[in-house]
Amino acid sequence: MYARILVPVDGSATAECGLREAMAWAAQVRAELVLLRVLDDDPVTIERAPARYAEEVREAARRLGQTLVAGYVGLAHESGVRARGIVRDGLARGVADVILEEAKAQDCQLIVMGTHGRRGFERIALGSDAEAVARRAPVPLLLVRHPGASHSG
Repeated sequence: MYARILVPVDGSATAECGLREAMAWAAQVRAELVLLRVLDDDPVTIERAPARYAEEVREAARRLGQTLVAGYVGLAHESGVRARGIVRDGLARGVADVILEEAKAQDCQLIVMGTHGRRGFERIALGSDAEAVARRAPVPLLLVRHPGASHSG
């Protein structure tokens, strides 16, 4: 059924809700988790850094991403779930684009993502990686709402 499940992670409580659900699914169907951290260029951080330090800022983000993913891989292994981690640089691409590319490249049969469940103006103003993935996902997508997510629109 699902041999590999892609789980985007970013260290947020919302992403961790998705990870916990993915771990439960993986344990039941004996799937491998592919934990993906997409490094997106934070324009505020990059623009405030002098040009000569921009690459250092990106490298620090890469190291933090690798540490984050390694911790989640360890958590999955402690729960008896096979997992591996990937850190990808989003550069000028959107996070959703990288998620979709990796789902195909890693031959994943399911994507599990945490979501804030934003609606209305809040979603329009802030954007939604989950919605962008849902619109173009090449495989089934399970969206897991964070318990503290807003329910109003």
